[in-house]
Amino acid sequence: MGKALGMIEFKTVSAGVTAADAMVKTAAVELIEAQTVCPGKYIALITGDLSAVDAAVATAKHTRGEEFIDSFVLGNPHPGIFPAIYGTTQVDHISSLGILETYNAAAIIVAADVAAKTAEVELIELRVAKGMCGKSYVFLCGEVSAVDAAIARAKAAVAESGMYLDSTVIAHPDPQICKSIL
Repeated sequence: MGKALGMIEFKTVSAGVTAADAMVKTAAVELIEAQTVCPGKYIALITGDLSAVDAAVATAKHTRGEEFIDSFVLGNPHPGIFPAIYGTTQVDHISSLGILETYNAAAIIVAADVAAKTAEVELIELRVAKGMCGKSYVFLCGEVSAVDAAIARAKAAVAESGMYLDSTVIAHPDPQICKSIL
């Protein structure tokens, strides 16, 4: 069984660091990323067994509730998430391109996980609120029908929380566009 993934997102750095500290003190989890993102928000990403990640995120959400923005716990995250976050995905050809944007950081990772589990698509890039005024996006590729299905399902998943911003599917993007994103 794979490790779970959890994330918290807070409006302020001080609240985020306090919540991240509470997370790692609550359960046996590994802090894999903790940082300030635009516009001065704070995110922390953890991994570990599902029960530990769930307990840690639950504690963090209530640490500084007035500054809390969003969180998630994924019991079995898609393996393409980490390469997409860290920019190590290798894509040779883009048959069609899907783009989905959210208003926050946590929702985009959930959207990417849903999209990648919905259809045979490859996550290209997950931009998590860096240089985006707090917004985030995912680029993914695959056959047109797969990308359509993945984007539609991801959109529905994040629309429930009110964090959906925009999305599109481009069939057979021009090579100049492909080069600019790869």
